Amino acid sequence: MAQPPIEEEECPQLIPIDEGEEEVEYRHSAKIPVTIITGYLGAGKTTLLNYILTEQHTKRIAVILNEFGEGSALEKSLAISQGGELYEEWLELRNGCLCCSVKDNGLKAIENLMQKKGKFDYILLETTGLADPGAVASMFWVDAELGSDIYLDGIVSIVDAKYGLQHLTEEKLDGLINEAARQVALADLIIINKIDLISQEELHKLRIAVRSINGFVKILETQRSRVDLCEVLDLHAFDSLSGLSLEKKLQYVQTTHPHLDKSIVTITFEILGSTTEENLNEFIQNLLWERSVKDKTGHPMEVIRLKGLVSIKDRSHQVIVQGVHELYDVEETMVTWKEDDERINRLVLIGRNLDKDILKQVFIAFMTEKQEIS
Repeated sequence: MAQPPIEEEECPQLIPIDEGEEEVEYRHSAKIPVTIITGYLGAGKTTLLNYILTEQHTKRIAVILNEFGEGSALEKSLAISQGGELYEEWLELRNGCLCCSVKDNGLKAIENLMQKKGKFDYILLETTGLADPGAVASMFWVDAELGSDIYLDGIVSIVDAKYGLQHLTEEKLDGLINEAARQVALADLIIINKIDLISQEELHKLRIAVRSINGFVKILETQRSRVDLCEVLDLHAFDSLSGLSLEKKLQYVQTTHPHLDKSIVTITFEILGSTTEENLNEFIQNLLWERSVKDKTGHPMEVIRLKGLVSIKDRSHQVIVQGVHELYDVEETMVTWKEDDERINRLVLIGRNLDKDILKQVFIAFMTEKQEIS
């Protein structure tokens, strides 16, 4: 891992955990996937999580809830006051899920949760509506101790169908990226919620706005945050397993055009050839850390999300490149290059001030065997 120097909902029925109960034998791999659930205020995050906590779906999910206002019935049920201080308590629900309320980034809750390993197969972590999910995601990448028990599975962003377009186009002072647009840019899965409140024409415009920001993301549409959990879990968006399907996905990603001036776009390009790991690291660090790669007007390119498959010279396996803000990782996949394969590097970058032609030429400069193909 490389890194630079209020929604009110009815309370689900709760029962205490029997600490003496024999733990269920853990059925899967040693590591537990963590999915980050994000979305602008009122988009439907809490509705989705309460649906997961109360429905009978046979999945054992630990849910970490955030962003509850004072006096929330759910918060009162999940947090116990002692001397004026709140501390977390994991509670087991009748459908086999676990639930906890937090007022921080959730790391402490996860550390406490891992003591109950064997009672759950997935962790869902809700962020506050104004939170940057990239900052939350980075914590799971860089925390080596947590990394031995969990892995980041993906980022799911919920978009309010009725107000989503307004949120995505809201201008911020000093040219900052608004929170809703950043959440869409970082997402591996978008859930457009409350589609019953808008027309098909309005929904089409919202889809275009979302896709103009993130040309790689999968989009689901729903009402009342009811989705098939199989679509939300096991995304494998941040590990080498995604390399098995990433190659095909990258082939269909298109460079997008700005929805508004200075807005976030998706840039994708392909280069034939190979590079060295040292040169690849130098390219990424110049782009993400030094921010020395600039557009035609001299503005530094601001990369929010980076994903791609790269050919490293003298390596038989494809290499996956992942980046969130200034944090990035280079990992070998299970996919091998065949002897007669053309070694095609496919990169997708999401951010601002991105210039496809300049990015291609900078990447080519770091190739050992190079040929521009698209």
